[in-house]
Amino acid sequence: IKLTEHSYKLLEECNLKFYIKRKVKQSDIIHPAKIIEKALYFNADETKQLEILKRLLLNENYIEIQNRLEQKGLPKGITVLLHGLPGTGKTETVFQFAKETNREIVKVDISQSKSMWFGESEKKIKQIFTNYKSYAKNCELKPILLFNEADAIIGKRKELGASSIDQTENTIQNILLEELENFEGIFLATTNLIKNIDSAFDRRFLYKVEFHQPETSVKAKIWKSKLPTLTENECNTLASSFNFSGAQIENIIRKSEIYEIIHGIAVDFSNIVEFCSVELLGRKNIIKVGFKKA
Repeated sequence: IKLTEHSYKLLEECNLKFYIKRKVKQSDIIHPAKIIEKALYFNADETKQLEILKRLLLNENYIEIQNRLEQKGLPKGITVLLHGLPGTGKTETVFQFAKETNREIVKVDISQSKSMWFGESEKKIKQIFTNYKSYAKNCELKPILLFNEADAIIGKRKELGASSIDQTENTIQNILLEELENFEGIFLATTNLIKNIDSAFDRRFLYKVEFHQPETSVKAKIWKSKLPTLTENECNTLASSFNFSGAQIENIIRKSEIYEIIHGIAVDFSNIVEFCSVELLGRKNIIKVGFKKA
């Protein structure tokens, strides 16, 4: 017998509890205690918007906001779209939000939401939200539902008369739009391809934060935080010479750690420059660091 959510509520009011498998897999849960704390640096505009979101997710503020919205008959769901260039810290921002506000993350693997069997994908999308609601009931704090690289599922809808696959994708999007319309939890989605997103999702996201390539001063701070042994001048030189995202800078740090283990010596500034020079695909982007003789 398949019961609706309303039926479960009625039975629970009669003190009847059901021990059924309606929770999300433990492998899909990211616990805040297991997230490594990281210092993130952004441009002024992103910092301002992200600070508001972080304060919103602090539980005392979140509860008050929920009560205020409910009193005024407004939707209570907090839906956020983080979009922008790859490697600018969108996913890591969600992790750090969870860490700082002590919330669990229910991470959705978008690739697994699309099934080769017609009709299964639609069921899976609905099940994601059903499982989240069920799991959230047993959590002390409302967890974050994370759709990473969400452009794979919220892209522009196909024209009428398209193939059965296109029609299935349209149906998935319609279900997602309906779920977000009635959503009462915390939903965060990330994407690198904002231009591909269907306009119908615009109003479904309460907050839309765009991540830009970090400015030179911000990149210098990232370099200093990752490699404290660098001088301020060296950090500024690297920041102005290489137009790297935070993720690319992290790649350089990883190479540095590997180098030190293999060679048994600490890296110096020339090593860092060398790592930077081969980071970009295509040698045309290499910038020489140093001074030219007059």
